[in-house]
Amino acid sequence: MNDAKLYSVIRAPRVSEKTARLQEVSNQYAFEVAKTATKADIKSAVEQIFSVEVQAVNVVNVKGKNKAFRNRQGTRGDWRKAYVTLADGQSIDVMTVKA
Repeated sequence: MNDAKLYSVIRAPRVSEKTARLQEVSNQYAFEVAKTATKADIKSAVEQIFSVEVQAVNVVNVKGKNKAFRNRQGTRGDWRKAYVTLADGQSIDVMTVKA
């Protein structure tokens, strides 16, 4: 895959208290991914971008919330999240990405 395809599959890391706990306990990392990305696409993109070995990929479709702004109803967009489990002894610094 070329770099443009890799970065269109993996959009952004998801950083929160829950994902920090997952990193420490089970060596899992969370990423926002494209809606059309498959588990195989996600696995190869993470392996090529971060130079790590991926053991498993779990994918979750997140439904957008209904919100109101100045008495107008709207819906935030749906998005897709991937939990990536790495092999033992490997890690990712999600704040820095080599280009």
